[in-house]
Amino acid sequence: MRLKRLAVALTAVIGLSGCSFLEEVNGTLDYVNQATEYVNEATEFANEVPAMAEQAITDTQALEDLETRLLEMKQEIEAFSKLEAPSIAEDIHQQVMEQNDKALEGINVFLSNIENGELDPALLENTELFTTIQELTELSNQIQQLGE
Repeated sequence: MRLKRLAVALTAVIGLSGCSFLEEVNGTLDYVNQATEYVNEATEFANEVPAMAEQAITDTQALEDLETRLLEMKQEIEAFSKLEAPSIAEDIHQQVMEQNDKALEGINVFLSNIENGELDPALLENTELFTTIQELTELSNQIQQLGE
C-alpha cells in the first residue's frame, strides 16, 4: 500500500513539473509572438515617421497625422513595457526596455515640439529616436531565436 501511495505521489510530482515546463514554454512562445509583433510595429513606425515629419513641417493635416502616429507608438511602447518576460528572455527584455526608454524620450521631444509649434527639420537629423528604433529591430533576431 505504501508503495502504491509513493508511486501516485511520484507520478503527481512528475506531472506537475511537466506542467510547469509546458507553462514556461507556452509563456516563452507568447512572449516571442508579442515581442515580434512589437518590433515589427516599431520598424514600421521608424520607416513611416521621417517622411511624415518632413511633410508635417508645411502641412497641418500631416502634422496632425504625425502627432497621432507618435501617440500611438507611445502607447505601444508603454503597453510592451508592462509585459512580463519569461526567465529565458529577461536579458533581451531588459535591452528592449532600455531602447523603449530612449524611444519614449525621443517621442516626447517630438510631441513637445509639435505642441510648441517648433517642429524643425533639423530635429529629424539629430534625434536618437530612429537610431533607437533601429536598435530595437536588431534585437528581433535574438527574440526570434527564443521561439526556436
